[in-house]
Amino acid sequence: MSEAQERCGFVALIGAPNAGKSTLINALVGAKVAIVSRKVQTTRALVRGIALEGKTQIIFVDTPGIFAPKRRLDRAMVTAAWGGAGDADAIALLVDAGRHIDEELEAILAKLPDIRKPKFLVLNKIDTVPKESLLELAAKLNEKLPFDQTFMISALKEYGVETLRSKLAELMPVGPWLYPEDQVSDAPLRSLAAEITREKIFERLHDELPYQITVETDQWKEMPDGSARIEQTIFVTRDGQKKIVIGEQGRMLKSIGTAARKEIAEAAETKVHLFLFVKVRENWADDPERYREMGLEFPKN
Repeated sequence: MSEAQERCGFVALIGAPNAGKSTLINALVGAKVAIVSRKVQTTRALVRGIALEGKTQIIFVDTPGIFAPKRRLDRAMVTAAWGGAGDADAIALLVDAGRHIDEELEAILAKLPDIRKPKFLVLNKIDTVPKESLLELAAKLNEKLPFDQTFMISALKEYGVETLRSKLAELMPVGPWLYPEDQVSDAPLRSLAAEITREKIFERLHDELPYQITVETDQWKEMPDGSARIEQTIFVTRDGQKKIVIGEQGRMLKSIGTAARKEIAEAAETKVHLFLFVKVRENWADDPERYREMGLEFPKN
């Protein structure tokens, strides 16, 4: 491969919570690099997924949803999202096609002109709304902020994803690849494993737990037979939440562990022995160390 023909660059996926950014980045990369949940603000830190399009390597940055922050963790997440957008070579604003232009979206549109990078509008979940509504929404958004191009996709069904990836690849600057050809994410397996377990918790306890729940991988030990022994701690903020996660006679925790172990094994490409523990850690959202572990900057004020 000629080095002069190689291209490599960053594309930031931004949008309001639940626009489908994590589903889209998984589809663009062709592998699971970001967790997906119905719960808003599931993505906390910047998640980078690495895709190849011909001789171009595109690093997609899945950012936390942009919303009006109320708590310290909220502020850290929104700061990370805008930081990821500012550092990218191109920006893709992902909008749920079924949503109206609300205050959250208006706030994003108002700030985007400050970032002088190519901007693309990506209407997602187009299979859920009539064509006339799509065209109307696209026209209104382009009136508020003229985008370089508008794409209509379904990230879940992967409709229009290849076209989007191909167009973004054309914008990437000439330069050597930053990652090996077979690498799909820059996140360590320990971090991805913890996120997978958090996803399984949200899948089963969507309305019963606050989104502040967190998971940490305490141990990852390679065993003589090639398998991995993994110990993780699920941190909640109250005793009542601990009981919910464990469930009657431990059944909920076992269900979470079974589902997480299967996906972690697929990601690690080896047999996994997963051991889950649940602990109460009050006010963890005010602990700077927890933010560093998530790759977030701790807001001091």
